[in-house]
Amino acid sequence: MPDLPPPPGNLMLAPLALADGASVAAADHAARFWTDPAPGRLPPGSPEHRRAAARMFRDTFNPYKPSIIQWPRLEPEARARLISLPIWDIAVQTEGKARLRMLAYAHALTDPDWRAAIELNGWEEGRHKQVLADLVAAYGIALEPEPAYVPPRDPEWAYLVTGFSECVDSFFAFGLFELARRSGYFPPPLVDTFEPVIQEETRHILLFANWLAAHRAALAWWRRPWFELRVAAVWVFLGWERIGIARGMDDGKKPSADNNFTLTGSAAVSDAEVSVGTLLGICLAENDRRFAGYDRRLRRPTTTPALARFARRFLRG
Repeated sequence: MPDLPPPPGNLMLAPLALADGASVAAADHAARFWTDPAPGRLPPGSPEHRRAAARMFRDTFNPYKPSIIQWPRLEPEARARLISLPIWDIAVQTEGKARLRMLAYAHALTDPDWRAAIELNGWEEGRHKQVLADLVAAYGIALEPEPAYVPPRDPEWAYLVTGFSECVDSFFAFGLFELARRSGYFPPPLVDTFEPVIQEETRHILLFANWLAAHRAALAWWRRPWFELRVAAVWVFLGWERIGIARGMDDGKKPSADNNFTLTGSAAVSDAEVSVGTLLGICLAENDRRFAGYDRRLRRPTTTPALARFARRFLRG
């Protein structure tokens, strides 16, 4: 895969050597902890809220270069486990779609703060795609040919689908990643290598949640019902897609178990049986932990955690 273009907004990629522990630790800390220095409330839709959300995303940018990642050597059994995960095709394709959709929406915006933040978000999706491409190359994972990535005809709809989808997928990914770490099913160096990417997803959905709150607040009253109908339609679409009934609605492919991996993948990251209730508890704890370092005045994604808490009332574990 060709090298990434420079990130937007005059940000620089730092060729941090993995041996330079202090620099890596400082970059990691800066990506996880941020508080707006300005005092007072941040009402959604206000200039203060918009600037804080955009500043958060820029200030927490992690300047790692995918090309300097040293993928650890895996024993044959661990490599076989990695290759057997049914996620690689859809993971690479999802990042490719997300990049295109976010850039399309960013370029449709006139507000400079949201445009810059969402454009950087799109660039980071492209970096995730390169990380995954480097991983599959390093471990000899075979992928299907990638489809053509077509710019969306409706950038706002595409951004809503991508944003809400990431909110759902990241919530479960947080729990599955922690389960993989606890179980030791994959070598700790491999888990640690992926950690910055997982935390970056936290920033992505934090930005989306604040854009959504600001966008709702800024809409004229007569436009709000149509927008909420679109949001409801996105949730219906994602639910339909997640249960595999209409996989072809997105890209014309046959239904795939890959699309439900975030809901069913505990068996792929641990050799111990894990109940759904236990997995949801891990997801909730990890969700709270990963967001804890960011300014509490910023909005968090709430729908998926709320549904998980509701479901746990009826589950054991």
